[in-house]
Amino acid sequence: MSIVTALVAAMQLKDPYTRGHGDRVGHASALIGVELRLADDQVAALRLAGTLHDIGKLGVPGGLLRKAGPLTAAERETVQRHPGHGYALVRGTEVPAMARVAVLHHHERFDGRGYPHGLAGRHIPWPARIVAVADALDAMTSTRSYRRDRPVAAALAELQRCAGSQFDPSVVAALARALARNPWPPAAPPPALLPVLQVARAGRSARL
Repeated sequence: MSIVTALVAAMQLKDPYTRGHGDRVGHASALIGVELRLADDQVAALRLAGTLHDIGKLGVPGGLLRKAGPLTAAERETVQRHPGHGYALVRGTEVPAMARVAVLHHHERFDGRGYPHGLAGRHIPWPARIVAVADALDAMTSTRSYRRDRPVAAALAELQRCAGSQFDPSVVAALARALARNPWPPAAPPPALLPVLQVARAGRSARL
């Protein structure tokens, strides 16, 4: 068993919601990558990035992940450490660099008000900008312990409303084009765990 397989299996055991969430975020990230005409190896790495984006929640108490009510300031700070935890877990593994930076930066905001480093605009690595939009899509269209799911049209409208502030407008536009041709949620997302060694050497760099 690879370290990636072991990490994902551990995350799924800790928080059952992530069992499908990672697969769907990976699928949506890949849809965006295809829409942006990225190389096949980059699309594969994006799928892996989406799958692993929340792996740092292994370092967050399970009670906080499943809490039904709002988090306190201290609890929110604890949860917001998960990108750093995730990066520490995947650093030095066979996970490609594209996926590692997405794990670390998927909660940055386009306006610079995100975390962990407050990066803004195109200073945010482009894989992280893609995973951030894919993550928000699935979060809004999934039922959680503290709220019901939203219709896809409503989720897309919210993403478009936040384009330019929270999200990269070009990524939101690519997702909108992809959803016009692909059902969401997908009936059965492709397997989450690709043979990561095949995508470890990402090809050309995208320009977003």
